[in-house]
Amino acid sequence: MVMFRTISICLIVFCSSLNFASAQVLGFNLTDGQKKVQIPIEVYDNLVIVPVIIDGKLPLRFILDTGVRTTILTNKTFSDALSLVYTRKYTFSAPGIEKTINAYVTNNVSLDMPGVHGEGHAMLVLAEDYMELSNYLGTPVHGILGYELFSRFIVRINYKRKMLELMVPEKFKPGRKYQSLPMVVQDTKPYVFAEAEMNDSTKLKVKLLVDTGASHGLILEPESDIAIQLPPKHVSSVIGRGLGGMIFGQIGRINSLNLGEYKINGVIANFPDPNSYMDTLKSSLTVFRNGTLGGEILNRFTVVFNFSGEKMYLKKNSTLKKQFYFNMSGLTVKAMGFKLKNFEITHVRKGSTADKADIQEGDLILSINGYDVESLSLNNVIGLFNSQPGRKINMKLFRDGKKLSREFKLESQI
Repeated sequence: MVMFRTISICLIVFCSSLNFASAQVLGFNLTDGQKKVQIPIEVYDNLVIVPVIIDGKLPLRFILDTGVRTTILTNKTFSDALSLVYTRKYTFSAPGIEKTINAYVTNNVSLDMPGVHGEGHAMLVLAEDYMELSNYLGTPVHGILGYELFSRFIVRINYKRKMLELMVPEKFKPGRKYQSLPMVVQDTKPYVFAEAEMNDSTKLKVKLLVDTGASHGLILEPESDIAIQLPPKHVSSVIGRGLGGMIFGQIGRINSLNLGEYKINGVIANFPDPNSYMDTLKSSLTVFRNGTLGGEILNRFTVVFNFSGEKMYLKKNSTLKKQFYFNMSGLTVKAMGFKLKNFEITHVRKGSTADKADIQEGDLILSINGYDVESLSLNNVIGLFNSQPGRKINMKLFRDGKKLSREFKLESQI
């Protein structure tokens, strides 16, 4: 079953333009003299979630993200509870951001994972939960962990087995079944080259940011190359979410993406609207790229990152050839409430079957195909909405004090 990506997690940047002196203290080490550790992970909407304990006291859950430089805590409430000291405050706005964003820097933070201890880390703390990661993933998420971990260890992500492995570089041997790809690390972020077959007559080499913190499969930026053109069959929709809110663009299907010896057919690609992607933490203002390679493609492999050796290794799993679908319901849903069991529709794609069925933004979901929301997680909802074209969806909704019934069929528009 292919899961509908509720929203690509895209993060506003100013970290990449700041110089945190203490962020250079890469304090992660494996405990008890170990050479490698294995850590169970959870995968939600193609994103890897790991357990992290801050200052030995507060157990939280962070997204593992190759696209960010400095550790991020998404809500100041947690750092206040630990009485962390803030050394700087930042207030900023940017194109596409409707409100002012406040963030703080705290230094000398300890970060622990099973078998891993880190000292002396800088952490960026958002004043409020601007990104609503928990709401759009349907599971508690409190922060983002990035370059400081990847730069220290060889990092293996086994999406199929839901296992993260960290090992010291001198002990790493890739294994015969892995495809080796050259990877360049620029401004703390990893990039690989691939071949995008846009259609039967257009192929081009593309430089892609490898972004484990993005749930989409592929973003291509039309302004980076004249050969990157929208497919004739495409739809306008939400393609991500940043600190400033939803990011819009066009979505279409390209013939294939070639990563080394692997040819991935029928890839769904996101084409951001002009300037809509300027506010993401994924972009470096100084590094050229054609787009981003995200979790919907990465999760078809076991992926190994060797930042110090500038290589990425891929080993396919059983999902490599599964078909790509894009949001066959046309609905973006957010989980709310203490248990994340209240589901609100936050966006309805114009022209989708849900739109034609008079489902509206702000509607609350009471049940889907007879399943009460109390028995569902957001992952279940996503799965039902992206199970197969033609499937009938019956929904009970609550709107303006009234209960409503709506019915539509899942439809692939691209």
